Amino acid sequence: MGTRFKLVVGLGNPTAQYEKTRHNAGFWFVDEIAETYGAVFREDRRFQGLVAALEFGGGSVLLLKPMTFMNRSGQSVAALVRYYKITAEEMLVAHDELDFAPGVVRLKCGGGHGGHNGLRDLIDQLGTAGFWRIRIGIGHPGNRDEVVPYVLGNPGANERELICRAISRVTELFPAILRGELSAVTTRLHTDSQR
Repeated sequence: MGTRFKLVVGLGNPTAQYEKTRHNAGFWFVDEIAETYGAVFREDRRFQGLVAALEFGGGSVLLLKPMTFMNRSGQSVAALVRYYKITAEEMLVAHDELDFAPGVVRLKCGGGHGGHNGLRDLIDQLGTAGFWRIRIGIGHPGNRDEVVPYVLGNPGANERELICRAISRVTELFPAILRGELSAVTTRLHTDSQR
């Protein structure tokens, strides 16, 4: 049957310094997917990133963690999608979302970058915003001037647990996402966060 998606990108910053920061929620997601479904990341210099392959439904899904730093994420992604001839509609991007509280996660297609530097570069490099996103809530500091230190800061233990629980919910639903059951998944994620 194959899969709805051929590429799943997690956005984040490389190096140990950023590993536990809120801005790396996209990395946390693809790491959990790889661990849960048995894929192993390996460095691929052609794409300036870490790439893993996951077999699903008779097809292959690639996981990508750009190692270019957040504001140049699009360079890594664009190189890979051009090489494998993947369209924007076949791509799913996981990223941190200031507009949602920790514990909230949403699935969405298209839209702007909302000030997110990784998404901004992705849209610039691909020439389209027509890809699906997994938006992982990290909360907002309440003041625009505090956004940069906030996203590059580590969440507290309770906050981190809520974010990780949200990621685990999407991980459980990942086979349904790959099968293209997107409206059912969207409804389920919305319902879960209302509880």
